[in-house]
Amino acid sequence: MTNNEKEKAQYDVIIVGGGPAGLCAAMYSGRGMLDALLIERGLPGGELLNTELIEDYPGFESILGRDLAARMTSHTEKFGASIVTDTVDAIEKMDDDWFEVRTQLGKVYRAPTVLLTAGGTPNKLGVPGEVEYAGRGVSYCAVCDGAFFKDETIAVVGGGDAAVEEAGYLTRYAEKVFLVHRRDEFRASKLLQERAFKNPKIAVVRSQVVEEIGGGPSGATSLKLKDTKTGETSELAVTGVFIFIGFTPNSGLIKGHFDHDPSGYIITDWNMMTSIPGLFAAGDLRVQLTRQITTAVGDATTAAIAIEKYLAERQEAAKEAVGSA
Repeated sequence: MTNNEKEKAQYDVIIVGGGPAGLCAAMYSGRGMLDALLIERGLPGGELLNTELIEDYPGFESILGRDLAARMTSHTEKFGASIVTDTVDAIEKMDDDWFEVRTQLGKVYRAPTVLLTAGGTPNKLGVPGEVEYAGRGVSYCAVCDGAFFKDETIAVVGGGDAAVEEAGYLTRYAEKVFLVHRRDEFRASKLLQERAFKNPKIAVVRSQVVEEIGGGPSGATSLKLKDTKTGETSELAVTGVFIFIGFTPNSGLIKGHFDHDPSGYIITDWNMMTSIPGLFAAGDLRVQLTRQITTAVGDATTAAIAIEKYLAERQEAAKEAVGSA
């Protein structure tokens, strides 16, 4: 909870999620003189806090994720948005055409508009040992846990940008990193692949799926693999398993039907509004071609300005209704 939190329950807009999209939207809402509340379950910054180095955000050739998060948060607070530390349980549109946002701490906040920027949660492999050794060798955050594996042999599972980039990051701690992917070809950008494959500490393991994570009292000790072409099994001796196989959008917070794709990503119009009037979405949980910091803040900018116009039109319609009564 920040010092500028207001002791009240009604706002012009409630922003759920404090990553780049949420912070950007809160900043624009404040500039637009809207009474905005941002709810974030942890420290503001979202996935920025789990990213070591950012090199693709305009104006910053290279900046630490936590530093960019701090700058965005400071900028947001400068324009008066309230930030609350809490976890949202549900978002529901009520019969009076207002939204209620309910939290784990028992709070109920109300607003005529809500912007959902809650991102997603890491996908799990769903194999034996994953739950048992979570926090004892199994991790979904290289920045958070990489330093615990100094001079050890570990594995990174996945084939996208996150997996390949984090494999490179983990080589600063680990003696050896196995990069395990279920296909021959990686989905990561060519630049990231080139960097990783040239790294002498990285061993690429293709066409292998993880069947089990083995271990003992001290934590994870091995990774059981199965060849997708021959069906043969093998075992890697590793003390750490970092899993980066995508994430599931946190769109389940919405109570009621809304348009979405088969994976649960939210479908919006050009103004970032969902099929539920007054409910907007921005960032990683929205259907789009790519998910980057730049696209998140772009979505958020559009959404915040659209919300300002939506509220003005709503107010004008209410005045006309009173006048014609």
